[in-house]
Amino acid sequence: MPGISGLLAWWAGRPPAAGAAVMATGVLSVGLHMTGAETVSRVVLAMACVAWAALAADFAVRLVGERRRWVSESASPGALTSVAATTVLGTRISALGRQTPAEALLALAALLWPVLLVLVVRHWRPRMAGSVFLCCVATEGLAVLAATLAAAERTAWLAHTALVLFWLGLVLYGLALAHFDARQVLQGAGDHWIAGGALAISALAGANLMVAGDTGMYLWDNGERSVLRNMTVVLLVLDLVGYVVLLAAEAARPRPGYHELRWATVFPMGMTAVATLAVATALGVPWLNRPGRVLLWAAAVVWLAVAAGAVLAARAGGRDG
Repeated sequence: MPGISGLLAWWAGRPPAAGAAVMATGVLSVGLHMTGAETVSRVVLAMACVAWAALAADFAVRLVGERRRWVSESASPGALTSVAATTVLGTRISALGRQTPAEALLALAALLWPVLLVLVVRHWRPRMAGSVFLCCVATEGLAVLAATLAAAERTAWLAHTALVLFWLGLVLYGLALAHFDARQVLQGAGDHWIAGGALAISALAGANLMVAGDTGMYLWDNGERSVLRNMTVVLLVLDLVGYVVLLAAEAARPRPGYHELRWATVFPMGMTAVATLAVATALGVPWLNRPGRVLLWAAAVVWLAVAAGAVLAARAGGRDG
């Protein structure tokens, strides 16, 4: 269909925004699956797969045919959305029981991650936008997918690898925080929310590691498990506090209208919901399920609004030539 192909072509030309869109759509699918809305979850997953395919095709074309452009764009923090999007998609596919394609996505993300991470970190500078936290998001995304597969296949070495990535992601968060411009909370176009999304995906990684440890494998002793549990709780609390602060900033300084970076708002909102639901299960705190569901539906509403804005922007772009 010409309309759909035109939309995909338009979207593939915006790699960071496209990556954030896949992340947002993928995590929404994960959350819908966790709340039992399986049919809707699979529909949303199909959309994420199509968007990821368009992103991957554009990435490959630039890598092969436009090497200089690829290197230049890969030095920006937004390049890490390709890694994070791949891990989110793999996590949802693993939940379908399809471990082989999930493993393939983990391998692909693991190959891209060190190359892009080094390129991005080398170009850090003071007072950066919220995209600086994507270094943490990409790393914790690997931890989430690795821990998910470790639990599904009872693979101890994969769980230990996920644990290393979990702690490394937290170190990267601290480094990113030192480079973040706090004024973005009131001035950012949408990607400032990644500061909270990075905490949310870190909490999700901790919850998934807890689940992996409950599958019968001996992964860590009681002391290590206690540290992991406490850190997961702290991360979720910090994420929820950050969520409230970011909402208050949006109310104090409204930024209406569509912007591509609003996909980077949807992802943290959805990830906060998923992290809350995951922690409720992993730590046996059932009362967290209700706020988790509320946060999920709030993310779904914002996803619809941003998706509508993207479609209108694509149509306007087509009319402009």
